[in-house]
Amino acid sequence: MEKRETEIVAIKCPVWNAGRPVGAKRALKPKQIWEIRFYLNQQRRLRDGALFDLAIDSKLRGCDLVQPKIGDLVSGGQIRTRATVIQQKTGRPVQFELLADTRASLLAWLDRRGGTIED
Repeated sequence: MEKRETEIVAIKCPVWNAGRPVGAKRALKPKQIWEIRFYLNQQRRLRDGALFDLAIDSKLRGCDLVQPKIGDLVSGGQIRTRATVIQQKTGRPVQFELLADTRASLLAWLDRRGGTIED
């Protein structure tokens, strides 16, 4: 039997996601969030702690977390209570509230880091 050029030949390859969970991941539980915050504070990782707190408050994607400038979060030497970020994927603005713990961790990181409003 001859094979024609138009015939599609199925090759037996393993599926890339065989045995792996597919779809959205489960949300972190409060205990897990507390454990991560405790670990980051214990290791004195101010930047990572501030970004983690910002991620929890805003529910933004990673690419959107590193996008804001200092001026987007700071007004008159204090961290704003609300911030707005335009999502990279959708192009839509997202407004979120910064809780007191998040504002404190951001302020501690920015005090250590330094920089200007344009950074």
